[in-house]
Amino acid sequence: MKLLRYGPAGAEKPGLLAADGTIRDLSGHLSDLSGDALDPAALARLGDLDPAGLPEVSGDPRLGPPVAGTGKFICIGLNYADHAAESGMDVPPEPVIFMKATSAICGPNDPIVIPRGSQKTDWEVELAVIIGKRAKYVTEAEAMSHVAGFAVTNDVSERAFQTERAGQWTKGKSCDNFGQIGPWLVTPDEIADPQDLPMWLRVNGETMQDGSTRTMVYQVPFLIHYLSQFMTLHPGDVISTGTPPGVGMGMKPQRFLKAGDVVELGIERLGSQRQDVVADD
Repeated sequence: MKLLRYGPAGAEKPGLLAADGTIRDLSGHLSDLSGDALDPAALARLGDLDPAGLPEVSGDPRLGPPVAGTGKFICIGLNYADHAAESGMDVPPEPVIFMKATSAICGPNDPIVIPRGSQKTDWEVELAVIIGKRAKYVTEAEAMSHVAGFAVTNDVSERAFQTERAGQWTKGKSCDNFGQIGPWLVTPDEIADPQDLPMWLRVNGETMQDGSTRTMVYQVPFLIHYLSQFMTLHPGDVISTGTPPGVGMGMKPQRFLKAGDVVELGIERLGSQRQDVVADD
């Protein structure tokens, strides 16, 4: 099942993508894709609905992030062996964890906004895991039962803010519109193996990233288990699991985004995104 949220920013409605490509309105069955509605059992009940019996959404509405009420946007750094190599860094002995402000979250096709003073705004296609059920001290074997679904995310990063100024990575990761998620929340029954998903990213039509979740160092069940030892994961929390090689920072010479660029990215079975790059006012 492919679940989504559509409509103006801040006023999105829940929906699903039917097999014929139409968007069907779910607002008669739930208020939003958040909280208890993300529990795997609740999602299974949605799966029993006949899409043909749901109202069809006309036109081509804006898509918002496919989950609402995100309390934590947790990111994993250097989680692809080939990306660590291009960064000139060793694979970390434990997952590198940092937080991205939830105010960075936006829809999959909302613009990338280059913040004032930025010279090094970069791209990162990533697999996002969306938590559906509270997880605390869970084992790896239990971990996947706490997942509502998977999505594409672009972990947009300002590298100078991130690495060249004092402090932690957060300020280079948390600018407005630095967290496109979607187009859909794809439930686990549609993803046979989250560790075998090709992923790609293009800038102005040129392929920059062409990788696979196969090269992820710390895999999804372990990450959920690991994070749950330090913090309780709640429904709607998003875990962005790292990026394959091909980011602008790793190129020689380095390459970064500028206003007027177009970024396209996607993960097999999870859909694609397209973002215009604009300068902040």
